[in-house]
Amino acid sequence: MKDNIVGAMQKFAKAMIGPVLFLPIVGMTIALTAVATNAAFVTEGGIIWTIGKFFNGMLNSIMNNLSILFCIGIAMGLAKKKKAEAAFVSVMSYIMFLGANSKWLELSGRMAEGAAAGDLYGTGQTIQLGFHVTDMGVFLGMILGVLVALVHNKYCDTEFKGGFAPYGNSKLVFIIMIPIVAVFSIVITYVWPIVANGITALTGFMSAAGALGVFVYGFLNRFLVPTGLHHLIWSPFLYSAVGDQMVIAGENVIGAKPVFLALLSDPSITTMPDSARFLTYGLVKTFGVIGVALAFYVTARKAKRANLKAQLIPSTLTAVIAGITEPLEFTFIFAAPVLWFVYSVIDGLFQMITYIVGVRVCATNGILDFLVLNLPAGIERTHWPVYILIGLIEIAVLFVVFKFMIEKLNLKTPGREDDEETIDLQANAAAVKAEMKRRQGQGKAGDQEKAEAIIAGLGGRGNILTIDNCFSRLRVEVRDISAINEAALKETGAAGIVKKGTNVQVVYGLGINKIRTIVDDALGNHDLSES
Repeated sequence: MKDNIVGAMQKFAKAMIGPVLFLPIVGMTIALTAVATNAAFVTEGGIIWTIGKFFNGMLNSIMNNLSILFCIGIAMGLAKKKKAEAAFVSVMSYIMFLGANSKWLELSGRMAEGAAAGDLYGTGQTIQLGFHVTDMGVFLGMILGVLVALVHNKYCDTEFKGGFAPYGNSKLVFIIMIPIVAVFSIVITYVWPIVANGITALTGFMSAAGALGVFVYGFLNRFLVPTGLHHLIWSPFLYSAVGDQMVIAGENVIGAKPVFLALLSDPSITTMPDSARFLTYGLVKTFGVIGVALAFYVTARKAKRANLKAQLIPSTLTAVIAGITEPLEFTFIFAAPVLWFVYSVIDGLFQMITYIVGVRVCATNGILDFLVLNLPAGIERTHWPVYILIGLIEIAVLFVVFKFMIEKLNLKTPGREDDEETIDLQANAAAVKAEMKRRQGQGKAGDQEKAEAIIAGLGGRGNILTIDNCFSRLRVEVRDISAINEAALKETGAAGIVKKGTNVQVVYGLGINKIRTIVDDALGNHDLSES
């Protein structure tokens, strides 16, 4: 029972991360448009200002319509096959809901007064894609995406004979969704206000909890990384009313990150809102990992330090620049779990300190993301130099704590393994160069070879049910988890493997998109079937 629940949560987290992968691009570009429209740098009404306003309006439309994007992404992510058709049905179901819910509000006499989202703020209703509907935020897209996927997976292969033949497969899925959406749109009219009150109460609790709430949030967000469930911690705060909700320039903006981005272009805002406390979990990615890497290096055996440095430098830079921490973290998560617990506690404490001293930055990834988002916001509104100072202190604290614990407890962290084997770096470098030349000569043949090795490590084609990826991991649902060959997967460059139920996550880091592409190509079908 427990494994089934965790497995379902992992599947949902895997599906949800699909649309989230695109949002950092949107956020960073919106931040750049804020610079282009800042009267302190450009002439208002000029060419640069006009271009900035144009692109700001274009990109903000993405952040203001996250619900339908989550609906499509989750339906595709959870669909086991015919993903494109699942996505198409999800769009139709979403639009049907908007029309049905709007009409029921009208027929039942429950429609609030107001023609714009700003007019309806606080009424529990909003204007979405031109429809006056119950305000569910991104939860509407999440719920409908799951419903469509469940129906799709059960009925997308159903076929009829004779005159009913055209109404099988995905058309049947759509037919089934019509009454489901109709009932759902009516029920939600009465049920969602109660749920919304619960969300408001949760938000109030987090606000009342203050610094303690930030610590718990930060701790869980890091501690759950090995399970892949950390996405379920930060995503509701970043993209739903749990994190924040306010009317900005006449638009009802929902979620801590969309609110932060929307306020970048508002010069009347002197301080970024308190909801920015949910946006500082990039602190350990940009700074803390440096202290961890240094601790590993100085506590390593001297014979292994040269080789360890070759491993630590790229994995640390990957975390600092891009915010992908798994290649470094998976070197000690399982080898020294007590360190992982302490690491998570320290990260939670430093996020709490960041909030207490009044820092209000948006820092969810690496240093590049931090600079692009916070420099346009300005020092007065964010106090970002203080954030950097706190980060530098975190480096020192993690270094001292990790060094002490590693030596005191004799933990088998990188460079301290029991084997005495060392690698001849010069010979290793020559081997790497030779391999690179071989692959350049082979072109796609080299990718095919690697993809086949990954597929074999996952138990072969017949063992793979669905395959997806997030920022750094290949996320796979398999028939038989015991068929996974961890050693073989690590030989393909995997930094770590997490198995739970019938789900396996293989950590590859920044190269995950390339890995996903070559594996999909090798499988010969991007919509995997059950055969």
